[in-house]
Parts: sequence; C-alpha cells; structure tokens
Amino acid sequence: MSTKQEIIQKMIHMQKQFIARERKSGVAQEDYFVPHSGDILDGYRETFDELATQLVDLAHEEKGSHR
Repeated sequence: MSTKQEIIQKMIHMQKQFIARERKSGVAQEDYFVPHSGDILDGYRETFDELATQLVDLAHEEKGSHR
C-alpha cells in the first residue's frame, strides 16, 4: 500500500471513530476544541490536520506542483 493510501486509511479510521463518538454521546464544541486528556478527541484535530497536510504535500509532489 502506498504512503498516500496509508494516510487516507488512517484519516478514514479517525473519521469513523469520531462519527461513532458523535452518534453515541454527541460532541460538544468544548470537547472538540479543548478535549480532556486521554479522550478520543485529545489530539484529534492536530493529528487529522497533520495527515491532511501530508496528503496535500504528496499530491503536489506527485503532480510536480508547489504550494
């Protein structure tokens, strides 16, 4: 599996976890932006953003373009 596919799979897994959490108990803005330590949302935004940035960088590299 390519690096790009691995990143996409991680992002999909994270989204599925988030959706499951939201359906089970909802997600308050506080929980999303200032999650409790150890919560599934702890580091979620930062990690998802990092993965998305890596994916964009790989796409640019693949096409020979620049940000």
